[in-house]
Amino acid sequence: MHSLRLRATAEGPEFMSHALRAAASRLEHWIRQDALPLWLERGIAPQTRAHYERLTPEGVPDLAASTRVRVQARQAFFFAAAYHRGWCPEGKATAKALLEFVHQHAAHPTAGAGYTHLLNPEFVVVDTRQDLYDHAFFLLANAWCYRAFGEQQYLDEANTLVAHLDEKFGSSVGGWIEGDYAYPYRRQNPHMHLFEAFLALHDATGDAKWLARVGELFALFQTRFFDAPLGVLFEFFDDNWVRLPNAKGDTVEPGHMMEWVWLLDWYGRRSGRPVARYIDTLYKRGLAIGLAPSGLLYDAVAADGRIIDPNKRCWGITELIKASLVQIRAGNPAAEAIAIKGVEDLFTYYLCASTPGSYVDQRGPQDEVVVDVAPASTLYHLIVAAMELLDHFELVASAR
Repeated sequence: MHSLRLRATAEGPEFMSHALRAAASRLEHWIRQDALPLWLERGIAPQTRAHYERLTPEGVPDLAASTRVRVQARQAFFFAAAYHRGWCPEGKATAKALLEFVHQHAAHPTAGAGYTHLLNPEFVVVDTRQDLYDHAFFLLANAWCYRAFGEQQYLDEANTLVAHLDEKFGSSVGGWIEGDYAYPYRRQNPHMHLFEAFLALHDATGDAKWLARVGELFALFQTRFFDAPLGVLFEFFDDNWVRLPNAKGDTVEPGHMMEWVWLLDWYGRRSGRPVARYIDTLYKRGLAIGLAPSGLLYDAVAADGRIIDPNKRCWGITELIKASLVQIRAGNPAAEAIAIKGVEDLFTYYLCASTPGSYVDQRGPQDEVVVDVAPASTLYHLIVAAMELLDHFELVASAR
């Protein structure tokens, strides 16, 4: 990052914009030329048309792994978004087949709506729990299938799912409970992804009811998730949205702080609500307490900067890139260099698997490889980062 700053000073802002465009093109090329062909060929089970959980370091399906049902939703989103961008003609049929598989084989047998949680290696349901986080991604997948394909069935399914969540899991103190099972705490994470799904539904339909739903979650962010005195986002709470009084309650995930920067900016642009003070604080504090010496993001820290989990997942750097794009548009002079370095780091540390289109999932305390399998679910983060990089230049141009 230091060298990028020096070059930007010497050569002016034109160099930085050119470098950011090159970074955007590089990630787009990886998605289109490497990731999509690989996962179309090796990610889909030939008999069921369901999606495998992950690829091994050799770039082949892990046939012994169980598969989370939400992987089908995240991959339906991935292929629908790729189709919508014009990157993958096969994306429409693939996304539709994934959601059709879930309807036929992983719908909950007794709940009346919604989905189960886990499939065995033969894609048979072995865990029928209904989980809030899972359903957030089914809402996102249906939003994007409706946006990309224009077929009413996906909007109908989104409406059915939301009614189901409200009836079965709605909480009197805000948001939704974790699911239909005993749980030790409530999480902000599913609500963050519901925030995203409702924004996606609003963009797909133009219907203000979805933006109103986002507003409800924005209030929860303001009053519960975000700690204004400390300037951080906390993760784990009791049933009344009081932060847990233990080490679990101390957990701060820098990647989620960056993800909220992106989401709040999106919400602010759609609603007109002032969000800059949250965005600026989350970004500044996330960098201060979450950044490892290499520039990767720690998986978990405490509000005082103490490192709780020194590992670094791939998805964290994608969120840093997205948050930095928001900060570029807000006028932060350091953000462009951080975004450019973020893409460089993505390729250096994660998109470096021996099989093109695969990736390393996690680096350790010394940035060594600690998880070398490639979970299919990470593609959700990677394609959103690629789309945000490309769309950034249109947003900048429209603001002039």
